Amino acid sequence: MNTSKKIKHYLFGPEISIFHEFHKPPYGGGNQFLMALDKDLSEQGYDIGRMQVGKNTKICMFNSFNFDFKNLEKVYKKYKPQMIHRLAGPIGIYRGTDIEIDKKTAEINNLYAQKTIFISHYSYNKYKELGLNFKNPSIILNACDPEIFNTDQRIGSPTTRKIKLIATAWSDNPKKGGAFLSWLDEKIDHTKFELTFVGRTKYSFRNSKIINAVPSKDLAKILKDNDIYIAPSEDDPCSNALIEALACGLPAVYKISGGRPEIVGQAGIGFNDKNDILEAVNEVSLNIEKYQKLIKIPSLKETAKKYIEVFNQNEFK
Repeated sequence: MNTSKKIKHYLFGPEISIFHEFHKPPYGGGNQFLMALDKDLSEQGYDIGRMQVGKNTKICMFNSFNFDFKNLEKVYKKYKPQMIHRLAGPIGIYRGTDIEIDKKTAEINNLYAQKTIFISHYSYNKYKELGLNFKNPSIILNACDPEIFNTDQRIGSPTTRKIKLIATAWSDNPKKGGAFLSWLDEKIDHTKFELTFVGRTKYSFRNSKIINAVPSKDLAKILKDNDIYIAPSEDDPCSNALIEALACGLPAVYKISGGRPEIVGQAGIGFNDKNDILEAVNEVSLNIEKYQKLIKIPSLKETAKKYIEVFNQNEFK
């Protein structure tokens, strides 16, 4: 951001403010998506800022609970922008803890939000199951940066080499599926397959390649050098890691849980437990190109357009 724009945002606020504690990648999926959305909307000419609100601010989108609540309350009372709440969760279900954070999030939503964006049908329905209600809901799946995650220069079909499987996770939460991957590392036929894991895990892998968390551009290169994405996590509402892999042309073998089925569609095979994961891997490995052709994920521009529609595009005419 240039100096004059920084000064303008400091004095008057941006037209659209995103309230989220941004972190330099590699970091979690919500952070990755919001960085991509910020970039796309800025390139379209919208005036985007982070954690700043002023008299020029028409929209304030606050993300889940990842922001300074006291600051949000202050700017709402002072400037009264349109308040949009983006929800990723339920957090208690995803983390395997209690739902106190989700209850607090619902309270904030009902106090300040005019509209709510859920990141999957799973997320919306799960909150309803918990008896938590949110203002004026819309459902918009995440998307990834196409300049980074795409099929350019990806690996060719595995005709004479081993079939390359890959999994990624930036958290070592047990619900990320580390136990599944460790079991797969033991049971997969290593004369036919090779398995790579990128990220953080507490589990051991005797036969597979382990790569520490890397920035997005490096991750995209690694994904493009693999054939099938393994997605074993549970209750993930809208996995950016899965979306990034699909965008790089990798069909998925995924645990039937959370928002994964609605993201993958026909571009892979789901499994419920260890009894059927090997069968799913074998089936996709025999028909990689078939499943690649069935990959259908929303583009970042399509997703950004839906966000603007929720923001009310008339505000910017």
